[in-house]
Amino acid sequence: MTVHKFSVATADGATRSLSDYAGKVLLIVNVASKCGLTPQYEGLESLYRAGKDRGLEILGFPCNQFGGQEPGTNAEIQEFCSTTFDVTFPVLAKVDVNGPDADPLYSYLRAEAPGDTDSDDVKWNFTKFLIGRDGKVLRRFEPTVTPEEIQPEVDALLD
Repeated sequence: MTVHKFSVATADGATRSLSDYAGKVLLIVNVASKCGLTPQYEGLESLYRAGKDRGLEILGFPCNQFGGQEPGTNAEIQEFCSTTFDVTFPVLAKVDVNGPDADPLYSYLRAEAPGDTDSDDVKWNFTKFLIGRDGKVLRRFEPTVTPEEIQPEVDALLD
């Protein structure tokens, strides 16, 4: 099993197969527009621009499960990301990452990289999952780990 077996909803309501990203390094992040960590969008975009021509894709999944910090519609989220942070990596449809309605991709990611607590739940917005070119989950980074801090690890996978 790999992330390439999953399909996800795009912000415009279409479906995208993650098999489209086979052969690429993925960073999957649950994001929010009204979070203290929202400025990480800037670092994620910088990481994306530095690595996209070398096989990096970043996929943002808006989530409103943490303090109601992503209350907007998919269209509002797209507008915010574009105008506030000039985000060019895909920001997909809003999802739940924990609980009974968690997106199946996130259930898989949590099981493959459970984190550093007794629960495999995602703790907060901007939790990052690093995926190898083969679609296997390599590592989970907790929300306070910045894109700048993980850049060396990402770069090593792109070389």
